[in-house]
Order: sequence, then C-alpha cells, then structure tokens
Amino acid sequence: MLPSLFISHGSPMLALEPGASGPALARLAAELPKPRAIVLVSAHWESRDLRVASAPQPETWHDFRGFPAALYAVQYPASGHPQLASEVAARLNNAGLPAQLDPERPLDHGAWVPLSLMYPQADIPVVQVSLPSHQGPALQSQVGRALASLREQGILLIGSGSITHNLGELDWHAGPEAIEPWAQAFRDWIVAKLTSDDQAALHDYRHLAPAAIRNHPSDEHLLPLFFARGAGGQFKVEHSGFTYGALGMDIYSFT
Repeated sequence: MLPSLFISHGSPMLALEPGASGPALARLAAELPKPRAIVLVSAHWESRDLRVASAPQPETWHDFRGFPAALYAVQYPASGHPQLASEVAARLNNAGLPAQLDPERPLDHGAWVPLSLMYPQADIPVVQVSLPSHQGPALQSQVGRALASLREQGILLIGSGSITHNLGELDWHAGPEAIEPWAQAFRDWIVAKLTSDDQAALHDYRHLAPAAIRNHPSDEHLLPLFFARGAGGQFKVEHSGFTYGALGMDIYSFT
C-alpha cells in the first residue's frame, strides 16, 4: 500500500533549483511503487467549500510573480482523472463533507513544482482537492480519513505546503546551515507531536506550539500536513532542512 505524504514545497524556484529537496523527492518517488494516480491538497488552492478538480487536462498555472522567465516556461502536462475526481467527491460527500467538482481548476505551483521533481515524465494523472483553510486542521484530518482507503488502490495522497512559512522573515541570502531558532523550535515541536500521535495538541498548534503565529502568520501552508496525517498511519521523517533561514523543507510519510 502506498503511504500518504506531506511535502514542504518551498519557493517556486525549487523547480529550477532543487537543492537538497529535489534529490530527496526523487529518491522517495523511486522507492515507492509507481502510483496509478495522485490526489493532492495544495496550500495554494484555498476555497470556501470543498472542491475537487475534474479537468481531463489541467493547465500548468504559474501562480506567482517576479521570478525568472525560465520558471514561467516550465510546463507539467500531467492529465487529470475525471472519473477519480468523481469518486473523490463521492467519498467526501458520503463522509458528511459536502464537495463539488471543479472542471476549470489548473495545477497550481504547490502541485506541479514538487511533482516535477518526483515524477518528471508527468505520466501520472493528478486530481487536486481544495483547501477550505478557514475550517482549520480538524477538517483536513477528516478529509484525509475519508480518502485514506484510496491508498489501497495504488493512489498516492499528498499534502503540499510548508512546515514553516513566514515569508516576511526570510533571509534570501542565507545558506542551508543558517536556521532561525524560533523556526527550528516550531518544527521540532510538530515532529514530537506527530511522533507521539498527539492529535489534540496538533489541532491546537496555534495556541500550544512555540512561535506558532510567527512561523505561520496564516494557516494554509501547514494545513496540508493534517490531510496527509489523516490519510496515513505511522509517521516518518523522510527529509528535513531549511532554506532562507526559516523556510522549512521537511518531507514526511505516513505509512
């Protein structure tokens, strides 16, 4: 059975400058059986209600500004999977989580950037599920649980966000060895609570974790972690590290 994954996708430039994360993602993909499809929750598709992307051929969306032209030329032409999208929506609805199909949604960079490093041939269909971020961690845990059994069908479930995400406090010239203590402390707290399977503390991380608001001024980049955890089982750190002093690049699996 495939695991579920949480991936810290970093800056969009990860697609061109993969650093240490690129080889870690490639290694992880090589170690797993090839999925027949991928269902992914990205921090960059915030919505009011649950939506499931159902386009047969979603476009590659360059949903960012101010980056080199080479990044805007990158395409990730993975197909969608309308039949699977309908199944995902049905599972969510059956779990009491109302969801509707969205035939227009393209792949945002929270999806295609990490997938381009894992599966560069873009030969695995991808279905995105939206992130109703105003409903917090508990909803994402429920969404993960509702879709968990898809793993038994050879479908890889991925939450794509960031273990820390305060763009206003990054040092864009810092090397990977430069880590802000407040970012490290938050990351270590999350790992400890994942290891002890303390769901109550994790769901209340904004009140309990050290420097929680400093690490996540808004919720959306950590919420995909709860989807991955809800969809999986035993926790494992697959890769850890920081870029720009405080942008965590951790990758976790839940087997």
